[in-house]
Amino acid sequence: MVTNITSLTRSGLRDWMVQRLSAIILAVYTVFMLAWLVLQPDVGYQAWRELFDQTWMRVFSLLTLFSLGAHAWVGMWTISGDYLNERALGSKALAIRFLFQLVCAIVMFSYMVWGVQILWGL
Repeated sequence: MVTNITSLTRSGLRDWMVQRLSAIILAVYTVFMLAWLVLQPDVGYQAWRELFDQTWMRVFSLLTLFSLGAHAWVGMWTISGDYLNERALGSKALAIRFLFQLVCAIVMFSYMVWGVQILWGL
């Protein structure tokens, strides 16, 4: 069982479920956006504005943004645990892994704040 404090849910099964659920949300959003682009006769600023002025689209986009953050965190946490370990890096592995996870967390948090500002005009 995963017990690392930097794990998203502190459970390997729950992290796996978060990643699968977030992948489904990301796939649905991608298919929706591709379908909208294909079906939209004139894709310009006004069409994008009309789409994103609707509350349901902003909520859907925000859910997708949070899903992307959760999906990325589980993936980066897994990568750091698998490849930034003592066998590969020696005694400095813990510090390097912590720094890697800290940078990932700061970047993802910044993207979340930026995304909320863009979507809701804050």
